[in-house]
Amino acid sequence: MKTKIGRIASACLLLAAAGGAMASSHREAPFITTAPKVDGTDFYMFNSYEAGKTGNVTLIANYLPLQDAYGGPNYFSLDPNALYEIHLDNNGDGKEDITFQFQFKNELANNGAGITLPIGGKNVSIPLRQAGAVTNAPDAPLSYTESFTLNVVRGDRRSGKREAVTTAGGGKTFGKPIDYIGTKTFPGGSYEGYANSYIQSINIPGCATPGKVFVGQRKEAFSVNLGVIFDLVNAPASFITNEANAAAGGKFGELEDKNVTSLALEVPASCLTQGSEKVIGGWTTASLRQGRLLNGAPPSGLQASEKAGGAWTQVSRLGMPLVNEVVIGLKDKDKFNGNKPFNDAANFADYVTNPTLPALLEKLFGAKAPTNFPRTDLMSAFLTGLPTVNRPANITGLGMGGPLAEMLRLNTSIAATPAASQNALGVAAGDNAGFPNGRRLGDDVVDVSLRVAMGALCVLTGDTDKLKVGCKPADAPAGGVAFVDGVRASATDFKQVFPYLNTPLAGTK
Repeated sequence: MKTKIGRIASACLLLAAAGGAMASSHREAPFITTAPKVDGTDFYMFNSYEAGKTGNVTLIANYLPLQDAYGGPNYFSLDPNALYEIHLDNNGDGKEDITFQFQFKNELANNGAGITLPIGGKNVSIPLRQAGAVTNAPDAPLSYTESFTLNVVRGDRRSGKREAVTTAGGGKTFGKPIDYIGTKTFPGGSYEGYANSYIQSINIPGCATPGKVFVGQRKEAFSVNLGVIFDLVNAPASFITNEANAAAGGKFGELEDKNVTSLALEVPASCLTQGSEKVIGGWTTASLRQGRLLNGAPPSGLQASEKAGGAWTQVSRLGMPLVNEVVIGLKDKDKFNGNKPFNDAANFADYVTNPTLPALLEKLFGAKAPTNFPRTDLMSAFLTGLPTVNRPANITGLGMGGPLAEMLRLNTSIAATPAASQNALGVAAGDNAGFPNGRRLGDDVVDVSLRVAMGALCVLTGDTDKLKVGCKPADAPAGGVAFVDGVRASATDFKQVFPYLNTPLAGTK
């Protein structure tokens, strides 16, 4: 059974991560709304719980939010002029030690002409991505195909040692399935089998055991009522303060009818850790070339309307859920997306030690937020990991022995909890394999964060402040309230094999 101290530590990190947050990173910063293909929506990192996969870590970076399944004729390809990355810090210094880099290539068939049809004696390019039903990957009648390369970099993401990750047969190019256009294009429920054929075994340089990769469209996994939340939490106080309403609005709320594009890896934990340190920190970023030149008279072909060049420039960043969306101030949202974790203490500490969202919730509902400022308790948990759970050994306390850096942290030595036994409230409910020790698909980061934002930490720590977090029950009159947002999924609502995410919604039924 989890100790009370562990629950306090969990609560501390959750409040730091959310500050009263209610949604993950969909359209979270001004610039990224102009570039949805590189908008990171969610980052998941957990000890794999698929049967027979003990000792592996699953990493999932979701991009391109709020996809309507019927979004043709181009659907939702990723940007070939972008660099998508998953970074891992395995020594607690706030800097990447291992980076997985994804780069995409989108090609028209027939040497750039696409599929053509003979019309009146001329071969004319069709306007669609497919020319018939797709029943298998090799023979699919596709006018437009997507592929990617995958590299691993050890050390600095730009100057470190960069090597190709290869297929089981030694190839350096991986295929990406076309999106789920509809049930006539994929008859008889064939899409999942087609997509599964793109799950591939991979050889990672420096790793003796193979891993797996999958990139493709999946059903949105995040549970939240976006419209309600951003309309000043537009629900009666009696509704959001009652655990009985935890799933009143269903499993996924307003994202029930959306898809997303996922970059998923399964990697042996021994390939990610360093020495005796079992905690890894992870985050995902997307970068664009510094310069883009538009062509006013583009020639035929894909991506012909622009030329991109110059240094890679980071425009999207996501580690812990909820951070940029509702913790970072509006003026600094683009700045946060362009920063590295190592620089967080100098640039963003005030947003953690003096969070604004609890004050807003107090104004909306009259439930008094904690008033112990500066919130050194939040800085400790938010930027270092939890003592005895997922804090790297070289970080011995607030500002001691290591940098303060925002990222999702996972203790790879804590055994995975089987799907049927997982608790959606994670560590706070005694399930140490869940959020904030990494993040699984079924973890309800919203409900836990709502509760902690309004003072659950202060209530749990008691008058003696056992964890030395700087607050007590009197600081948080609403700290014992079971806040909810009205939607909650569970681990059993998802697949229990890699890549875990569900089949995307079809463009037609």
